[in-house]
Amino acid sequence: MGTLALAAKITHVPSMYLSEMDGPHKGCRTAAIDGHKEIRRRCIELGVDTLVVFDTHWLVNSGFHINNAAHFSGIYTSNELPHFIKNMPYEYQGNTELGALIATAATDAGVFTRAHSDTTLPLEYGTLVPMRYMNEDQRFKVVSISAFLTVHELLDSAKLGAALRQAVEQKYSGTVAILASGSLSHRFAQNGVSEQYLHKVWSPFLQQTDASVVEMWQNGDWKVFTQMLDEYANKCHGEGNMHDTAMLLGALGWDQYRGKVEVITPYFGSSGTGQINAIFPVL
Repeated sequence: MGTLALAAKITHVPSMYLSEMDGPHKGCRTAAIDGHKEIRRRCIELGVDTLVVFDTHWLVNSGFHINNAAHFSGIYTSNELPHFIKNMPYEYQGNTELGALIATAATDAGVFTRAHSDTTLPLEYGTLVPMRYMNEDQRFKVVSISAFLTVHELLDSAKLGAALRQAVEQKYSGTVAILASGSLSHRFAQNGVSEQYLHKVWSPFLQQTDASVVEMWQNGDWKVFTQMLDEYANKCHGEGNMHDTAMLLGALGWDQYRGKVEVITPYFGSSGTGQINAIFPVL
């Protein structure tokens, strides 16, 4: 029936929005923005109707949750970094059919998931920043899934990803892209020196570990990577404990995946964290 057409690991750094503004940082994230626009172009080419975002800025402490509203609109200011993202308008259409199908499939797979359609839940900036560059014209519908999971197992997130693909391919009649919105290493620069790290990773250890991970992705070494993901997320301060990455790989086959990643925006440092835009071929 339906098709999972594109899968990607993407950045959502708030300096992308800052990069639009006049001032000393104007244009500083052009490469990241261009990467989002390239992913948009490919989604259009593939006939995608809905973008499902695994959002590592939506924190939950129990269960799995989908923001399944029919419509999203508002003006967003980040409570985390209000000097980076302030008064950013947004408006997108949801896809309540797809969100409900994903929740049912995940629950049937043993990962209890709620799809919230009658809700005032806002979107978080792990969804809003990429949508700004991929979906400004509301071409795509949007479903946002919580991926900052504090007391959850990575393998359960992988099961949710696998259930999502099953729901798309067996129950849905459209074409979907999934976006794991989060960093690689995620150690923010210490207060007082953060400006020195706007374009840097916090430490050589984190940068070299990230480089090894990206090489694994490009070589398709998924058996090793899935075995080390939990420890990598822990020791390298993975954003949202890297549940977004587990969901992405769950949809692609986990340790049985055979794809080799295509880097769209080369790895870069941002406020101490390691960032990338990369497409994971859907096989």
